[in-house]
Order: sequence, then C-alpha cells, then structure tokens
Amino acid sequence: MQQPENSTGQDPAARILAHYLHAQAGEFLRGLRLQREAGPDSRTADEAARALCAAGRRIAATLHTFRPLLDPVWADGLRGELGWLCATLDGEHTCAARLARLLDALHRLSGGRVAPARGEAGTLTVGAARAGALLDRQLTPVRARAHSAALQALGSSRFHAVADAVALLASEVPLAPVAAAPAVEVLTPKALAAEARLERAVAALPLARAARPYNAEALVQESESQDDPWHQVRRLLRLHRYAQDVLHPEPAGPGTQAQLPYASRELDRHREAAGAAAAASGAARTPRIAPATAYALGVLHADQRHEVEAARFAFQRIWQPVAVTTAPTATTAAP
Repeated sequence: MQQPENSTGQDPAARILAHYLHAQAGEFLRGLRLQREAGPDSRTADEAARALCAAGRRIAATLHTFRPLLDPVWADGLRGELGWLCATLDGEHTCAARLARLLDALHRLSGGRVAPARGEAGTLTVGAARAGALLDRQLTPVRARAHSAALQALGSSRFHAVADAVALLASEVPLAPVAAAPAVEVLTPKALAAEARLERAVAALPLARAARPYNAEALVQESESQDDPWHQVRRLLRLHRYAQDVLHPEPAGPGTQAQLPYASRELDRHREAAGAAAAASGAARTPRIAPATAYALGVLHADQRHEVEAARFAFQRIWQPVAVTTAPTATTAAP
C-alpha cells in the first residue's frame, strides 16, 4: 500500500509517539468527565462509554504495535486493563445493537405484516412475531447483565486504577531508550510490520469467492467456518489504521490510506451480521418451539448470512488496488 506524503522524516520517535498517546489520553479523560456528569442510564452515559472505548482501543493498539519503544511491563499491563474495560463497556451496546438488527430484519422479511396469510409468506408472518418475542426474551437478560457489569466496572477500584494510569499517560509516557532514534528508523518499521501482518491475513482470505455478492455457494459450503479469519483481519486492520494515525496524523487524501475506514466499516458489518446469524441459530435450537417460529428463525439466519457475504464482497472491492483510488460514498459515518 502507498504511504501518505506527510512522512515523519527524521523526527524523534519519542516525540511522535508521546504526542499521539498524550492526545488519546486526553480523549479518554474527556470521556471520563462526560461519564461522571451523566446519569447511569442516560444517552450521555452511552456517548461517554463509546468515547472511553474509542480512546482506550487506540491507546491499547499503540501500546501493542510500538511496544519495543515503550517500557514493556507498563505497556503490557495498561494494554490488558484497557482491553478489559473496552470489552466490558461494549457488551451492552453490542447486545442492544444485535437485538435491534434481528428485529428489524424480521420486520423487513415479513413485509411488516401482522395479519395471517397463506403459504410460506403467511408462515413467516406468523413465525416472525413469535421469533421476535423469543429473541427479545433471550437477549434482553443478556443486555441487562452487560449493563450491570458495566456499571460495576465503572465503580470499581480496577477502573479507577486504569483512569489514574491514563491520567499519568496524558503528561508522561514511559519510553524505552530506543525511542530517541529517528522515527524513520524505529517507528516506521513497526508500522510497516503491522501492515505486513494485515496483508498476509488478507491474502489468506478466499477473496475470489467473495468477489460475488450474496454468494449462495459460500453460504452452503463454509461461510461460518471462515468467520474467524475475517474477524482476525478486522483486528489487524484496526491495528494498521491506528499505527498509520501515529505516523500521519493529518487526514489522508484520495488513495489507499483513505480507504481504510471504509474497509474497516465493512468488516464491522461482517462481524455484526455473523453475530446476529449465530443468535438466530441459537434461538432456533430452543426446545419445543413452534414450527412457524423455527421457520422464521431459519429465514432470519439465512438473511444474516447473506449480509455476511455482502460485507465480504464490499470489503474485497475496497481492498483491490483497482478500487482504491477514491473513497466510496458512505451512508453512515465510518468508524
């Protein structure tokens, strides 16, 4: 992939790395202030949790990619704690979004009808309401437990220790001596290594199969068994994106780097659809459910697996060199 023109040159790696970590620590602390000002069940609290997670993920990714330039014990410890915090805070949002996605899909698949009809459409209409109720009964308690876990985490001594560590990071970064070298010698190679890991993982994906939208062959053969490699690419793409942000804080112009948020968005969609399909499949295994309910859940599962294939198709189109000269139009903001 081509590199943006705003190269780090001979600037000391320590200065560039510290500047980025200071900025992200500041974003984390702003999210923390917002969280303290908000009520526990308000929309502002949700915004604060997202802000905390966004900054926490960027800090953790930077500590991972550029670990040799930092105090390794400190970097590993803070990265692990930020991973715990982000996973805990993100649990409720993930569950709520999954339930909303499934209920919206059921409404769309049944045409929004509530009156009984004949044939398969009628079976789906009748089963969709029951399937929605079953999914709500199964996922709402999970969301409630995730909400409680988040509240407990935010009130824990463990969270306060993480907040204190990030507050210190806003003013001081424990750097290794090697960070005094020019960025082009020690910072850029680590970012290139993250990019190389991503490219190897993408090369191992069945992108030729993903070159067709709504690939029925993939649905039948091995789509679900291929989810994990795609999820791994999503994680590696995030590491690559954040490493590029450290080196090139200015927004990239048209080209490969400008495409990364769009590729990342499609992999997020891939993960969400795969998780929703798994939830539909799990609900369909509930003992003694009515045939119409099982039918609706089966249709819902297939619909979400089609969404998985559509996301793979969109990703491979963005990733191919011939398709990365300009960024596609997005209906929602890229992450």
